[in-house]
Amino acid sequence: MKEVHFNDLYLNIARARIVLSLIAIVSIYVDPTTAGGFLSLDRAVIIALALHLTYSLAFYVVVARGIAVESQAIAATVLDLTFATAITFLTEGPTSPAYVFFVFAIVAVGIRGGFRATINVTLYAVALYAMAITFSWRDVARVYLMRASYLAIAGYLIGFLSQQRDKFEELAIALETRAERHTIARSLHDGYIQALAGVNLRLQTCREMLMRGESERALAGLSELQLGVTREYDQVRAYIRTLAGIDPSTANGTSVVARANRSGARPTFSISAQFSAGSTDTEHILQIMIEGMRNVGRHSGARAAEIEVSETAGSIRITIKDDGEGFERDDPPWAIASRVAEIGGHLRIADADPSGGHLEVVMPRA
Repeated sequence: MKEVHFNDLYLNIARARIVLSLIAIVSIYVDPTTAGGFLSLDRAVIIALALHLTYSLAFYVVVARGIAVESQAIAATVLDLTFATAITFLTEGPTSPAYVFFVFAIVAVGIRGGFRATINVTLYAVALYAMAITFSWRDVARVYLMRASYLAIAGYLIGFLSQQRDKFEELAIALETRAERHTIARSLHDGYIQALAGVNLRLQTCREMLMRGESERALAGLSELQLGVTREYDQVRAYIRTLAGIDPSTANGTSVVARANRSGARPTFSISAQFSAGSTDTEHILQIMIEGMRNVGRHSGARAAEIEVSETAGSIRITIKDDGEGFERDDPPWAIASRVAEIGGHLRIADADPSGGHLEVVMPRA
């Protein structure tokens, strides 16, 4: 199951910043007011644009590695505004690209933040832009000062449209969730609830047979009932895997219950746990251990299993080993995998010696 990381949004913003830097360099080169081309510009302008491109590339590399993305977003906003102000000071004239740099800083915040954050950044950008225009274009400052007001209008519109987009996304998600809940409820009622009602009626029939002394007929009815329950169990399990976004065909074995019954395995567990954690972490650890025990008992056909929980600096390690059939390296238990992903941990299927399953979970402390 492929995870969707929020880091992708910051990565796309970093890519757009690189494109902005390159387009700014090209636009200045083709600007008819710079008759001598890019090399005719002041050295300070060339250095500023080169530094912005270097910053854009470096920030992209850092974001791609996922290093403190959220804290870097604040630093990126400060640097975007700083470079926009510096370019305003250095690129005097009616064709200055500084306005685009300010707009980019506002748009980047509008995408990853809310309406209030966008308005705050807009106010800072307008103040810096007006100050830069006043000090760099003293003689004609009043001519270009309206650009700051246009920037304020653009910032408000960006924040407002971002807010409306978020509202429509929330509404669409709510409607989609409601439709999915109705679909799930209908499937449960028409399928599995009716199957449970049938199981109840057949159990009542078998009970009456036993009361009348018809033990052979009752045992035959119970055997048929067991097969029916097994089929319903497999269907429910496949349906749950479908809801979790997992291909039901990747389930190990044709029938979990049937395989456990055929093997007759009753694994013996050796459990060792030595850790200290808060209530939330402890609940996650116990749930992973319980799910691991269930998986070993239902799937592996193992006769012995070990569960060990230990702690290291800043993390807790859970190891589950058995001497059973093992599982494919690209098919970890989805219930454990989803819980580990939710808490920001890591799951690894390790090589077992000599055979069996070997699962390692490393979860950070809350």
